[in-house]
Amino acid sequence: MNAKDAIRMSIDMGQMVALGYLEDLQDEEMMHRPHPGCNHIKWQLGHLITSEHRMMEQAVPGTMPALPDGFDDRYTKDVASVDDPGRFDSKEELLRVFHEQRSATLEALQTIEDAKLDHETGINYAPTVAAAFELQGSHWLMHAGQWAVIRRQLGREPLY
Repeated sequence: MNAKDAIRMSIDMGQMVALGYLEDLQDEEMMHRPHPGCNHIKWQLGHLITSEHRMMEQAVPGTMPALPDGFDDRYTKDVASVDDPGRFDSKEELLRVFHEQRSATLEALQTIEDAKLDHETGINYAPTVAAAFELQGSHWLMHAGQWAVIRRQLGREPLY
């Protein structure tokens, strides 16, 4: 196993857990907040997608497809407190954009030269290209912990 294989396993694990938690949730359930100070899943998904887009574009320029018009603006920190479901994309659209971005991330990982994994990104929390790739799995896992709580609050059984 090489570094790219290990990074891919991390990304895949985060994706498997996160998408498992989302699979049976309906759009309206994705607006539930686990606590008044926490963000609902729809905002979190948009945040994860825009974060992946920005981070990978900074780490490996020119590899990410454009986000849909206005997407970035719908998922800023200023919008996190909004509870109007009409201000956010549908689950279907969020997952479509996610898969589009994730496919580009995985293609970039597959094609990048191993030596470039050590290059600096200028991102303080992901200082190397390898760290930026790895964060695409762990960032989703960080948020998925809240989704497990939301699922229990909605009466779902534990998945994992």
